[in-house]
Amino acid sequence: MPACARPPAYARLVLRIIDARSGEPVDAAPARRGLTRVEVHAPGFDMTSLRVLLVADLLVRALEFGGTPVWALLTGGRQQAELRASAAALGIRPFEDSPDVSAGLGEAQVIHVAVEGGAATDGVRIDVAPAHSEDLDTRDDIDPGVLRLALLARHHRAPARLEAAAFEEARVTLARWRGAVAGWARLPSRPVPDEVRRRLRDAWEDDLDLPRVLDVLHHVETEPELPDGARFETYAYADRLLGLDLTHDLGSPS
Repeated sequence: MPACARPPAYARLVLRIIDARSGEPVDAAPARRGLTRVEVHAPGFDMTSLRVLLVADLLVRALEFGGTPVWALLTGGRQQAELRASAAALGIRPFEDSPDVSAGLGEAQVIHVAVEGGAATDGVRIDVAPAHSEDLDTRDDIDPGVLRLALLARHHRAPARLEAAAFEEARVTLARWRGAVAGWARLPSRPVPDEVRRRLRDAWEDDLDLPRVLDVLHHVETEPELPDGARFETYAYADRLLGLDLTHDLGSPS
């Protein structure tokens, strides 16, 4: 009997998340191509609620990456207009208002994304740890991409305290990556190496481990054996999930 051919390194399409109710990993999309409903519970307008929306945005992006149709809803709460405006500035795609969804649309999975310690829910649940910073009104001086990167640098199950040093690190990193991507884009394109693609997918499909995704990008940035065209395609590929607008400086003078 001939040996089975080894599948491509990027063939694995199984996003697994930790269900906060049981502490056990579960498939985010148990039925292939089955609809997944993502319900976002953000009770107010603060950094923690904004982080909840960001995690939900990442979940939706990761599911869509694997070909899963998603119905994403935001439950009611205080200062929804302000929260939605801040979320849009961070590149978080809009969620529908939550209607009466008791009947559902025949979805194969329901995932709730909520503040850690919030009200109990049925269905699979992702808990998001608190994020602390200055009042959102004083963050007008922060590039939204910088705030998004600062939040991505910490796993959603770990508390995030965003202070001046965290914002400065994110600002320097984002500026360097956008400049590098613009430079790499001027050189011949090369495909994303299979091993790099596998490492990226392994990271974000393991309970949305975005800090590991960022670690892979740091490695790609400095790996001497990689052609610059492959670096560009890797960053563009990862940015479909990260939403950092890493191609922002394309076409800018060098």
